[in-house]
Amino acid sequence: MAFRATILTLYPEMFPGFLGQSLSGKALARGDWALDCVQIRDFTTDRHRTVDDTPAGGGAGMVLKPDVLARAIDHASEGDNRPRLLMSPRGRPLTQARVRELAAGDGAIIVCGRFEGVDQRVIYGRQLEEVSIGDYILSGGEPAAMILLDAVVRILPGVMGNALSGEHESFEGGLLEHPHYTRPQVWEGMEIPGVLTSGHHAAIEKWRREEAEQLTRARRPDLLSAQPVTK
Repeated sequence: MAFRATILTLYPEMFPGFLGQSLSGKALARGDWALDCVQIRDFTTDRHRTVDDTPAGGGAGMVLKPDVLARAIDHASEGDNRPRLLMSPRGRPLTQARVRELAAGDGAIIVCGRFEGVDQRVIYGRQLEEVSIGDYILSGGEPAAMILLDAVVRILPGVMGNALSGEHESFEGGLLEHPHYTRPQVWEGMEIPGVLTSGHHAAIEKWRREEAEQLTRARRPDLLSAQPVTK
């Protein structure tokens, strides 16, 4: 069964966006994965199609109503057990490990928040898993949902021409990726490191590992805690 993503959004016209291009777009056209959107506003019951209301306790902004959103979620998830994700800056950070878990499943139902957020009761009541793509604020969950799906779709079977391409990247081994080089041999006075053209595969792997550890230590030391360090 192909991976299927269902997006709950107030702006379905934003999709597939860049997911319709390059690897993910070709995979979508082939049927390697499927994408459908649910307009949250279709589940309102008043003539104004109201999806939000003022926050309880006062304050700025508006909050997505739980009854409307719950009806949309129930419609999207009827009869299936795909994980229900809510793109949220307060969620657990998205990791490559979680991306691989999602890619191994049947798909996901992804709620794109707007305004100040989503009523907490629908998060509890519909068991939404809050997911963050970084410590910053977007105007809505749609761009975050696209980023999550891009990360997942690219590692689905058959999407990348060379499956090994996805195994030697940043975060796959708990480290940032080593530097890359290609021809010309000398560019603006800078040469490709000699070890990479030596043909000595063990030396190349050792160099790549050491460079990856050095980069990770300088930029993301938090990733090193679980890593065996090369002496």
